[in-house]
Amino acid sequence: MARILLGVSGGIAAYKALELARLATREGHGVRVVMTPTATRFVGAASFEGIVGAPVLVDEFERDPARGAFPGDAPPAHDPIGHLEVAANADAFLVAPASANTIAKLAAGIADSILTTAFLACTAPRAVAPAMNDRMYEDTATQDNLRVLRKRGVVVIDPESGSLASRGEHGTGRLPEPERLLAELETMLPGEPGPWDGMKVLVTAGGTREPIDAVRYVGNRSSGRMGFALAESAARRGAEVTLIAANVTLPDPRGVRRIDAETAAGLADAVHAEFEDTHLLLMAAAVADFRPARAEAGKIAREESRPLNLRLEATDDILASVARIRRSDQTVVAFAAEHGGDAVARAREKLNRKGVDAIVVNDVSRPQIGFDSELNEVVIVDAEREHPVPLGTKQEVADAILDRVQVLRAYT
Repeated sequence: MARILLGVSGGIAAYKALELARLATREGHGVRVVMTPTATRFVGAASFEGIVGAPVLVDEFERDPARGAFPGDAPPAHDPIGHLEVAANADAFLVAPASANTIAKLAAGIADSILTTAFLACTAPRAVAPAMNDRMYEDTATQDNLRVLRKRGVVVIDPESGSLASRGEHGTGRLPEPERLLAELETMLPGEPGPWDGMKVLVTAGGTREPIDAVRYVGNRSSGRMGFALAESAARRGAEVTLIAANVTLPDPRGVRRIDAETAAGLADAVHAEFEDTHLLLMAAAVADFRPARAEAGKIAREESRPLNLRLEATDDILASVARIRRSDQTVVAFAAEHGGDAVARAREKLNRKGVDAIVVNDVSRPQIGFDSELNEVVIVDAEREHPVPLGTKQEVADAILDRVQVLRAYT
């Protein structure tokens, strides 16, 4: 497994770094921890040492008893410079939480602590996970510093929104949960070639909007969360991912190429432009089946349109059109949001009619897994049988779907 260097700077979210260290150690990674002096006011070095089984470094001038070695590795025969050796041995370096002060120092190249000095000396992939009050995070100085780090190739794991440390305050600035931090970190680690390496994956997400006039449209309530989770999971497995997003406001998954579309016709054009060079299409977008036959160039005035009659026409069937032209090495997976009834039976009929490899069906009549929910529960229908995926986060469901796709593509 990998050698992970974890930097902990001062902030109330430092307690989450303990759980991150525990999770990484449980997964078999060797973890070393460097802390700023301020970080020790929130969590003690001894707590990390007990979890990772290695000395924690707080002062850049202190001697490292492990001589820069990570758990499981033999220390060198000589006594090297601590902050240089531990950075040289790391496969990845994550600062979590990264305070506004530490981010500013890293952007400026200031090396006044074991953390900032090791970060400057580290040539392995580096990442920061900002955690602070929302006003500090949104301040121009912090945003400029993060842009500087991104330009230098440092991965920035965006904070989440929610309750903040200050009583009664909400906003963007929460450190993500340790599970997400570890998942993001593991995408940075060198690994053995896998079945997804070199695979080109095309994912559609969101819902199309078909214009009635210049300001109104016929649309649906799809948030794009499922498609974005699929894109993120595929990229994390090593695939080259293109995401076609229809009216989605979610942040882009890291390492994913994004194309925006608005209407069913625009989505169809984007899919057809990308499909030939694709090994796997995950058609998760909610594409409108109908659109207004004629869209007004301006805004229809309320006073002049009583009653307003809309004549609808069918949109092109994107799924059927790509299924007809696909090669034998291309896999096409459809998604169907059903509303009650025998959803699986309707999905199997659609599977046979469209000629796709699998259909992922969910019942959006259930409120806990409906549109814009963080949770989902699906059944994957393929030519052989049905594969239920139990209730879980959309990221967990996405991983289960890709596991099944891997079987469909006959990977081992």
